[in-house]
Amino acid sequence: MDHAAAAPPRAAPAPAPATLKRHPQGYLPVRTLNGWTLPYTLKGGVKEFHLVAEEIEHEFAPGSRAKCWGYNGTTPGPTLEAVEGDRVRIFVTNRLGEPTTVHWHGIDLPNGFDGVGGLNQPHIQPGETYVYEFTLRQHGSHMYHPHADEMTQMAFGMMGMFIIHPQAGEDVPIDRDYSFLLHNWALHPGTYRPDPSVMQDFDLWTFNSKTFPAIENLVMRTGERARIRVANLSMWNHPIHLHSNPFWVTGSDGGRWPRSQWRREVTEIVGVGQIRDLEFVATEPGDWALHCHMAHHTMGPMGHGIPNPVGVDQSGVEADIRKLLPGYGAMGRHGMAEHGAHVAMGLKGPENTLPMMAGQGLYGPIEMGGMFTLLKVRDDQAPGDYRDPGWYRNPPDRIARRVSSDPDFGNPPRRDPYGPRPEPAAAPATPPADHSRHGG
Repeated sequence: MDHAAAAPPRAAPAPAPATLKRHPQGYLPVRTLNGWTLPYTLKGGVKEFHLVAEEIEHEFAPGSRAKCWGYNGTTPGPTLEAVEGDRVRIFVTNRLGEPTTVHWHGIDLPNGFDGVGGLNQPHIQPGETYVYEFTLRQHGSHMYHPHADEMTQMAFGMMGMFIIHPQAGEDVPIDRDYSFLLHNWALHPGTYRPDPSVMQDFDLWTFNSKTFPAIENLVMRTGERARIRVANLSMWNHPIHLHSNPFWVTGSDGGRWPRSQWRREVTEIVGVGQIRDLEFVATEPGDWALHCHMAHHTMGPMGHGIPNPVGVDQSGVEADIRKLLPGYGAMGRHGMAEHGAHVAMGLKGPENTLPMMAGQGLYGPIEMGGMFTLLKVRDDQAPGDYRDPGWYRNPPDRIARRVSSDPDFGNPPRRDPYGPRPEPAAAPATPPADHSRHGG
């Protein structure tokens, strides 16, 4: 029986609220980028959650959708939130066509609930529901994911966050608490299911299964303290870099560290299977970048098997190639930045894929994709308000500005280690590349 196809219709989860209030137990709920928190019911003092493993339809960004696997209709699955000392009862229903399990990554619990299929428990067969029940003995940022056909099920998007708040509260209070999972997907152009056999190639690199500019922004008020919980279930390590003021690395899968172990950083490598908690107080208003510092992880899909055309005059070639490949667009003689302009002009690439660079800012193309988003800090952002304040307009005296359009401007010190530079030869007059049909 195809359980995914037989799933009853269900309402989509409500969008994340514009404002968040503290939970009755005192903790500040986590804001999961582009995601949601799974509601629970309280029965006999036990918090009951219900996860459903199933095939889903997922959009990475407008223009790219795929059949993925997730929980309760989304990838990543909904965030689970509880408090240290709580007893939780988690039902897991399998609506996939193959067996699954759930491993509670980094959580201290009895061996029979650890979720490694065949080792700790029987597999959850299609159509079955299993229950996991244990008391939370720790606090911190954690994950859940399958330990059955793990490469396929995780490659297809089965993962989620499990946040355990400290019973005694935070000794250094948090005003905004964000979380997201890092993941990568091999969704070949023109296809509609991820390829689980490709793990490190140029493909879709995501925060919570979204690529920029579809990734939700983080917002906060100057003077507030934010925590960003970054978890990595991709197949590569990611140096996460926050522009603006440095942050403290304050915790991991093992919980918030003693203050003596906090480290001051601006870039933190989050290894495969790891979580890092980053905390900082916003000091300067503005729109600040937050991204992986591996450049190809902030791009969309890129055919890197194509010869490097930088420096090559492709005039006239574009029209000839179009006769064989309609929609082809020459690019790259002076670098790849023009790709963003081609996209803005309406160049249509292959079906069901995304442009290599995307995003339009206040001052022009942002030329990013993949693992990139913005931290928007404002002096007047109301406490608890998560609405996007729009673009930050810098005061005229606090923005980089043009002082000349002459390439020989000034007298900067320069070196010529290989002798005097020859004057560049005048390029022959050639017609510009024909972009007239990019939107056609």
